[in-house]
Amino acid sequence: MTLEDRLHDILRHAYDHAPAVRQRFDDAGLTPDDIQTIADLDKLPVLSKDAVVELQRQNPPFGGLLAVPVSEVKHLFFSPGPLYEPDPSGFDPTHTPMVQEALRRSGFEAGDVVLNTLSYHLVPAGLMLDEALVEMGCTVIPGGVGNSDLQVTMMKELGVTGYVGTPSFLMKLIKKAEEMGMDWADFKLNKALVTAEPLPASLRQELEERYGVQVGNAYATAELGFLAINTEGGMAMRLLPAPIIQVVAPDTGKQVGPGEAGEIVVTNFNRAYPLIRFGTGDMAIYNDPAPGESQQTDRTITLVGRSGEAVKVRGMFVHPNQLRFAVGQVLPFQALQAVITRPDLRDQFVVHIVPAEPVGDERAARAQIGEWIRQVCRVRVDEVHFVAADAIPEGAPVMLDQRTWD
Repeated sequence: MTLEDRLHDILRHAYDHAPAVRQRFDDAGLTPDDIQTIADLDKLPVLSKDAVVELQRQNPPFGGLLAVPVSEVKHLFFSPGPLYEPDPSGFDPTHTPMVQEALRRSGFEAGDVVLNTLSYHLVPAGLMLDEALVEMGCTVIPGGVGNSDLQVTMMKELGVTGYVGTPSFLMKLIKKAEEMGMDWADFKLNKALVTAEPLPASLRQELEERYGVQVGNAYATAELGFLAINTEGGMAMRLLPAPIIQVVAPDTGKQVGPGEAGEIVVTNFNRAYPLIRFGTGDMAIYNDPAPGESQQTDRTITLVGRSGEAVKVRGMFVHPNQLRFAVGQVLPFQALQAVITRPDLRDQFVVHIVPAEPVGDERAARAQIGEWIRQVCRVRVDEVHFVAADAIPEGAPVMLDQRTWD
């Protein structure tokens, strides 16, 4: 089935069986027949996570979004929000295959012995990976987080070849092994799928080049599962074949163009808990090499932060991670802050940077930073200043909007 075939099927099922979905369509003056293509999804307003929390508060426990009897659901999860989430197993034909796709691209295969350090308690992550790995023919050690001494011992004695979990905990285990006097060359671990937190380029390089661990970095959410994967380094993450993933302008809900930033919005195929146009709150730069012709797997996203962190400057949303990335291409820095003011009815965009080391040719560095910001953020910076460390207080926002609209 194509994505659009699956879309038609899930929309009709959700409309017929989930009262909250029917209400959303009715409020928008739509029926499932009004959405024939993925592009037609733009007709339906985005459903925010906060809105789902409110639906569950008003109509507990599932807010009218459950589309099957609860007796048919295998597990119930609880994620921050708070949100109750039914297990998609048996209801979403794309869910486990997408986890397995991310695993295979990261080098996992039948016969691997895998240490799973994601949590099995309340949240779906640990169980989701466990089921996918077992179905692939792997042997899973349900380690969870913690007990690093014991986990290091298990890794060596049980011949662990793969790891799933956060990148920081993987490095913690490696360092713990060294502290325990073990030689990393005696371990068999050679592949990892990391998720749930950022993967700095320096950490990836150390894992791959110093310790010989092939790393896949996945973007996933508790509500939706795995959505994108990076196995080659850099910041861009390639979209997985399913579910339907859009990047939309927060103010209009319309699909953004290539190179523009927007909110990641997802429509899943979970017949138990259909989330139609669900706004993740995650912001990303969207890239489509052939608009109108490409497949979803041809497109990439670069995560740039959460929606509440963005500030619109001259019509473009600018995000903290965009600025960090742009400045980091020119020089290392300790802190930075963009200040937006509005003298003479025009946005003034000034960036203050605390360099991590002396800057040689400041004029050239300012020009390079300005050009990188223009390319990454699609907004021209008015001024770049190098400042002392105490000029940007600890914990200060990266985007400081000082405009007044009187």
